[in-house]
Amino acid sequence: MADAKRAAPASSGGRPLSPHLQVYRIQMTSVSSILTRITGSAMMVGVILGVWWLLAAATSDAHFARVDALATSWFGDLVFTGSLWAVWYHYLAGLRHLYYDAGHGLDIPTAEKLGWACIIGSVVLTVITILLVQ
Repeated sequence: MADAKRAAPASSGGRPLSPHLQVYRIQMTSVSSILTRITGSAMMVGVILGVWWLLAAATSDAHFARVDALATSWFGDLVFTGSLWAVWYHYLAGLRHLYYDAGHGLDIPTAEKLGWACIIGSVVLTVITILLVQ
């Protein structure tokens, strides 16, 4: 029977058995993919608050006053600003995927640059939109 070579524990200087935080680096392509999914779902929070606000306006003055107080509070501002960022990020990620579908940008360095461009671009576009609306 052959001798099985056992890996020494990482704490004693041996090689770890599986990737972990000491050797694994989070990849921008993974982060951008996860953010695309999260922003797609998170936009619904802003949509729900906006639809609730419109329904309250159609229902009664008292109900509208309560919902309007929530929508114009710090929480409502946070939800709508986050939703605005999510819309811009999701839009830029969609453009990035159209670029991928054309067969461009599929190498890792370009894909990482495009991921950073989506994140930075969405923040910049969110700030510009907020400044233009006020």
